[in-house]
Amino acid sequence: MPRSTWRGAVSFGLVSIPVRMYKATESQRVSFRLLCSSCGSPIQNRRWCPNEEKLIGWNDVVRGFEVGREEYVEVTDADLEHLPLASTDTIEVMEMVSEEQIDTTLFLDQAYYLEPEPTGVRPYYLLKQALERSHRTALGKISMRDREHLCRISPHDQALTLSTLRWPQEIRSTEGLRLPEGQIEIQKRELDMALALIDNLSVDFDPSRYQDEYREALLRVVEAKQEHRRPPAREAPARADNVVDLMAALKAAVAQTGGRRRPAEAPARRATTSRKASSRARVVPATASRRKAS
Repeated sequence: MPRSTWRGAVSFGLVSIPVRMYKATESQRVSFRLLCSSCGSPIQNRRWCPNEEKLIGWNDVVRGFEVGREEYVEVTDADLEHLPLASTDTIEVMEMVSEEQIDTTLFLDQAYYLEPEPTGVRPYYLLKQALERSHRTALGKISMRDREHLCRISPHDQALTLSTLRWPQEIRSTEGLRLPEGQIEIQKRELDMALALIDNLSVDFDPSRYQDEYREALLRVVEAKQEHRRPPAREAPARADNVVDLMAALKAAVAQTGGRRRPAEAPARRATTSRKASSRARVVPATASRRKAS
């Protein structure tokens, strides 16, 4: 049974929905140990008090908020649990917006599943069906992990999901980047060729077709070094020969991808409609065939 990361209620008008929140994703990042270069021993990170010149155990560590130069106010777990914020134990739905209006490219952060408590099952599914019928997503605020987050609540399969969003102040401006779009003239034949390439590569989104190959590549290198073999060489990416200009590169790419489309697939570009990704695509995790790297 997964462990919930937050427990509280979703306030939808005058309706209160008690829920538990669980992480919807887990990191598959490769981790490394830091070793001493001379003897190969793992490096230890120790908590050192420079004033008393001694090691400090976790039980002797407290949390401090800096209010001045070398001046701190101690903040306990009890202080954080009793912050004067309604979002500490209640997610109040403030607004309903269209899903397409949220720029997930920049704003989307961490995803969670919401599970209804036994007393909240009926209002939970009432909110879920209402969001599905209206094609809206709910915006609210939640406090956890020492900070308050903007969040959205959306239906997904049989559950409601909560995604934390970055605050507008956290989104950097593009000002200062060299982006001379207004000075670049794109020829119609180049754009037509680029659109043809997009059509050749367009399919319905199915995440089960993709997998993280970095870990497998790293494990091959580790195994080769264990067996004192030369690590496998990187495969050079396929490139068109003698490409001297943009149009030639586009033509070569269109020729390479021309037979990739499946017969049953329709062109991605439409005059009046756009393709929508399947909302019920299932992720099939790759079977772990090698021992786990530490």
